[in-house]
Amino acid sequence: MKKILSLALAMVMCLSVFTACGGTEAEQTPEVTAATYAIAGMKGPTTMGMTKLMKDAEANNADEAYEGNIYNVTMYGTAQEINPLLIQGQLDMAAVPANVAATLYAKTEGAVQVVAVNTLGVLYMVQTGDSVQSVADLKGKTIYTTGKGTTPEYSLRFILQQNGIDPDNDVTIEFKSEATEVGALLASAEGEVIAMLPQPYVTAVMAQNENVKVCLDMTEEWSKVSDQKMITGVMVARKEVIEANKDAFDVFLKDYQASAEYVTANVEEAAAWVAEYGIVAKEPLAKKAIPQCNITCVTGEEMKSLVENYCQVLFDANPAAVGGAMPDDGFYYVG
Repeated sequence: MKKILSLALAMVMCLSVFTACGGTEAEQTPEVTAATYAIAGMKGPTTMGMTKLMKDAEANNADEAYEGNIYNVTMYGTAQEINPLLIQGQLDMAAVPANVAATLYAKTEGAVQVVAVNTLGVLYMVQTGDSVQSVADLKGKTIYTTGKGTTPEYSLRFILQQNGIDPDNDVTIEFKSEATEVGALLASAEGEVIAMLPQPYVTAVMAQNENVKVCLDMTEEWSKVSDQKMITGVMVARKEVIEANKDAFDVFLKDYQASAEYVTANVEEAAAWVAEYGIVAKEPLAKKAIPQCNITCVTGEEMKSLVENYCQVLFDANPAAVGGAMPDDGFYYVG
């Protein structure tokens, strides 16, 4: 009789344990309500890491049984096209130059937050001659570039200033609206042309004109005059979009990080997507460029540290570069 009672008691205790565990598991992994996000990408390195997410989204969005987040990504040529759409609420998120994120935060009075660093340094100085061997050799030259009012301009200005060159008087900086315009200028150049371009455009131009060569790695030049990392691009999101469904947004960040990791680990496959989405015209060029693009996806406190330090460098050089004031802690979404 005692054995029967003991066995019965043991069974009750086991049942209680399984029931409790099931309840705990349900509490720890609540069901996430999916969300639909309108995302802007730029035709450049800041969107390369997102191509796996974009490719998956095409299949998921067409699957009636799919119950996860919906990502609708639209490509743009410049940040100037993206900014008003983000401010007006027509976009939920956007990949933009790092300093643009800070200016948007100031302009919207805190309505936009930076959520991830997606690209580190990708800028290079190229030339069709041999006159530039150091930053000092840029004095008196005309430099063609893109990104007026964004990361490329302010990074160039900072490097020049730290090398004793006045960017307003010692050089002539000629801005083009898109990197493709600078690339076309270099591709057809017969005399000496000096330009600063990001990857993947550097790789594309060098394939079109064998006389084009890299003379300065601007990430290396930045490191010589600053102990902070150069950042090219970040992902920003409207604060109200994050707060409307934080769980779904955190799923997006995980998907985004997984995408960036996949692209850097599977260059050949990713190159096909980069060409397909028009980020680079040809797949072989994309394959060469991806490893040079410093693609990443840094979130949380590490992201905050990177962006804060980078913004401080730009602010010290020119407060207008980050919207006139250093962003406060509300600028950063750390999860």
